[in-house]
Amino acid sequence: MPRISIETTQNVQVDYVLAGIGSRIQAFFLDLLVIAAYGIVLLLVFSQLGITPPTALIVVLSLPPFLYHLLCEIFMDGQSLGKRQMNIKVVKLDGSAPGIGAYLIRWLLRLVDIGMMSGAIAVLSIAISRNDQRLGDLAAGTTVVKQKAGQPLSVFSVEEDYQSVFPEVVNLHDQDIDIIMRVIHTYRESGQTAPLMATAHKIQDLLKIQSDLRPLQFLYTVVRDYKHLTSR
Repeated sequence: MPRISIETTQNVQVDYVLAGIGSRIQAFFLDLLVIAAYGIVLLLVFSQLGITPPTALIVVLSLPPFLYHLLCEIFMDGQSLGKRQMNIKVVKLDGSAPGIGAYLIRWLLRLVDIGMMSGAIAVLSIAISRNDQRLGDLAAGTTVVKQKAGQPLSVFSVEEDYQSVFPEVVNLHDQDIDIIMRVIHTYRESGQTAPLMATAHKIQDLLKIQSDLRPLQFLYTVVRDYKHLTSR
């Protein structure tokens, strides 16, 4: 499967599997079902009430489906409901976390990519571009990748009476934790310690903390602390 190697802001190389056309089309239709379900529910509600909503209300109720993809990607860390179901997400090619600007560019160019020619432009662009990018991705410096199985935070169990070790982890972001978990996963698969040690060192520098824990134990602790502190 096509892969892409991205150097993160912590100077760590992370390999991703590109989502490809198939997964992205499936995610698109799942999102379409969500939007359609929203419209059907509204129709049923107004039908049961026996009223015709005023124009102003129609405009307001039309905003969620209109802004669906933009809001989902902003608030769901580069995923829509369809992307989450397909286990794919938006990432920046420069290794930084996608910001509102990148998501906005992708959303605006959906009008060209998907709104014109029934999505043929997006399919063609993904097929011929080096990193499986539609026009919105090319403009925003993003692409869509698969998330490796076994990486969500839930795999790190945290007891109710867990006491955090490094409260500074609240200054991290979901993207940072995702990188840490990918590095741990790579270590499990390959046994390579260099990325593990480099990541532990970078996190300590970033958070301005010191630890006598071994790199793997340190990174596990950071992930558990983050999950514990951000879930309260």
